[in-house]
This record gives sequence, C-alpha cells and structure tokens, in this order.
Amino acid sequence: MVHTVFPVGPGDKVLVHAAAGGTGSLICQVANNAGAYVIGTTSTEEKAVKAKACGADEVILYSHQDFVQEVNRITGGTGVNVIYDGVGKETFYKGFQCLKKLGTMVLYGYASGIPESLDPFILSNGNGSHTLSHPKIVDYVATPEELSRRANAVFDWITEGKIKMEDFTTFKLSEAKKAFDLLEGRKTTGKLFLKP
Repeated sequence: MVHTVFPVGPGDKVLVHAAAGGTGSLICQVANNAGAYVIGTTSTEEKAVKAKACGADEVILYSHQDFVQEVNRITGGTGVNVIYDGVGKETFYKGFQCLKKLGTMVLYGYASGIPESLDPFILSNGNGSHTLSHPKIVDYVATPEELSRRANAVFDWITEGKIKMEDFTTFKLSEAKKAFDLLEGRKTTGKLFLKP
C-alpha cells in the first residue's frame, strides 16, 4: 500500500487510522522509512505509545479529539497526501475533509463496519480531485515473482532493522471467536495469530 497503491516519498503527509494495529503499525514504519510525516490515530494512550514507537510523528486520540480538526491543525490546513483507513464506517467519509487536493484515500479494512455506498461526487468536493483505492493483495501480488519480490523486501527490512515485528498475540484455533471479538472491538495491538 505504501509503495504501490500510493507511492509515499519524502515530505508526504500520511494519515494512518488504527496506527497501533497489526497493519497500521507496519504502514507507519514503512511510510516513516520512506521519509513521510506520519500522523496516526488510536483510541487510547497505550496505543498512542505503540504508534509512536512504530514511526508515527503525531498521534491523535480519536476517542477524545476530532481527527479531522487535528489533522488540519497539524498540517496547517493543507491536509494529508494519503489516508490509510482500516477502520471504515466511522472514519471513511470524514477523512475526505482532511485529504489534500489530489490526495488518495486507501480503504483496506472495516473494523467499525462497511461505509455507506459511495457517492462519487465526494471525490471532487472540498479540496477535490481525490483518488479512492480499495486494494486487494491478489491484484498486487498476482504472480510468484511479484510475491517473491515483495516478500523479500519485507524480510530485508526486518533483517536491516527498518521494521519491527515484535508485537504478537497468539490464540488457539478454538479461541478464534475471542480473537475476532477483540479485533472487532479494537482492543488489540500488533498481529494476532491462530495456532492449531
């Protein structure tokens, strides 16, 4: 998402919702390594600490602050180049209010539910001329060669210490419902694993 869906580079401003979650924490690290200024949202102070440790330059506690107002304050009203949204319903439409002109909205998850149907005119409202992406990994990793190239890049980043993969919670397969409930309730950080 950070290198292909929207190629993040130095000076870009990035908003990552659920910045302490499994995917959000990785996006923060990769975007930070690409030279972006990373703004993350989390629900608690504990998760804010995690997001900062993963490369977020600023963290907004969306449970106490309006993330649109805060992003616009942080960016001096210019907004962000890209939003990575794994939350969905609660954040999706509001995000367009802090997206820079020609900015990209990347919707990849639905922790709070699926957003209402999209009115395409929202892409040209406000700052306007936005791009929306709803990426699927099978489209970006369509061949064995592409999978190998992308996987090797991630493993190289881990080996070089550019990204950390330290926050794992393991559940027995029989506890899958408990793991899902924690994800749905946004009570997790890092990655969850189900073990047979």
